[in-house]
Amino acid sequence: MSTQQTQAEQRGEHILAVFDTAFGELLAADPAAFRVKFRKMAASAFAFYRGTACLFYSDVERERSGGPYLDDRTSRVWIHGDLHAENFGTYMDANGRLIFNVNDFDEAYVGPFTWDLKRFAASVALIGYTKALSDEKITELVRTYAGAYRERIHALATGAKNDEVPPFTLETAEGPLLDALRDARSLTRFGLLDSMTEIRDFERRFTAGGGSIELDAATRYKVLAAFDGYLETLPESSLSRPDSYRVKDVVGRRGIGIGSAGLPSYNILLEGNSDALENDVVIYMKQGQTPAVSRHITDEQVRSYFRHEGHRTVISQRALQAHADPWLGWTELDGAGQLVAEVSPYAVDLDWSDIDDPVEISAVVADLGRATATMHAAADDQSGHSLVPFSTERAIDAVIAADEDAFAELLVDFAHSYGARARADHQIFVDLFRNGRIPGL
Repeated sequence: MSTQQTQAEQRGEHILAVFDTAFGELLAADPAAFRVKFRKMAASAFAFYRGTACLFYSDVERERSGGPYLDDRTSRVWIHGDLHAENFGTYMDANGRLIFNVNDFDEAYVGPFTWDLKRFAASVALIGYTKALSDEKITELVRTYAGAYRERIHALATGAKNDEVPPFTLETAEGPLLDALRDARSLTRFGLLDSMTEIRDFERRFTAGGGSIELDAATRYKVLAAFDGYLETLPESSLSRPDSYRVKDVVGRRGIGIGSAGLPSYNILLEGNSDALENDVVIYMKQGQTPAVSRHITDEQVRSYFRHEGHRTVISQRALQAHADPWLGWTELDGAGQLVAEVSPYAVDLDWSDIDDPVEISAVVADLGRATATMHAAADDQSGHSLVPFSTERAIDAVIAADEDAFAELLVDFAHSYGARARADHQIFVDLFRNGRIPGL
């Protein structure tokens, strides 16, 4: 056996060990969901990378202490935990404004800020590779991202006013970001309700089929009891009309996405803010998952801060996302922490399939660098959570200022090396999967 084959074998064993830790229990409970998840991951190196934050953190953990730009403060800030080029999109904030920003906070935690930046940089290398961009062009893109992040962090650290660093809205966004916001604006609550529900006996109910699972009486009772617990976690400002909370219907769903395989979840249909049937609201309740990054952070103060994974996800999202979804809250069901949020009619993800012009890609990557910086700056001493009791933007600004020149190069080197690692890992994973080497499948 050649050295290359031996290395691939050893890496394959490592991948299987990491998968067993991250997915073992859920996979054993629902192998079919993981067969779907893994087939989606097999489609491309980027899809594989999206589904393997667990592998990424096992690889970067060795620089947890003493890594470049990390000190006592910058190694424990609120981070997204799964920051890649497709985890951005639109949402309607609590003020009724459509915003383009980072989304999907299931993996959020407290850790080194550079881990978010490295995870994003490697995703740029993978997307660039699928679009047949040269290594030089990928280097340029990562430098653009690093430069935009650096510039925005510095502006925020030195007291930039809101109008100098505005969020991405219909008035301020450009290019594909503006396209996503316009697409979101064209969507309607009625359209969402029409796709999931029907009117029966003058009242709205979930439509049977289409992934919905009818609940037995005992399960329905447990979900409704958990819903009552959730209501206590909502900010008082969330809803002005008590009748908004009236439950009309409940169904079960089974998670089969790349990130939610095997996790039980429920959809709940609510009255909304008026008697009109088109104002009904759909919220989802899903079991919180252990974030991949948490397995590599030993700080007991961080670990003990969260009651459960549902609580962690919500607190993290509220910290990282200004004016978050007013329906965002948490509860418990069968002893497991649950995340609760609205199934938003206005959610549109950034679509990379038609972003092919290098100039346009560069402009988008710069905007995502600014969005990343704004997210890191949102979650600090001003966000109402005592876990990060200092100004993150000032702490990050200071460590970058100490060695400006090496900052972009750190991300460039990582993007190329880890992009190549992920492409090789993807091939190893496909061979393991198709040859029946993944236990439990």
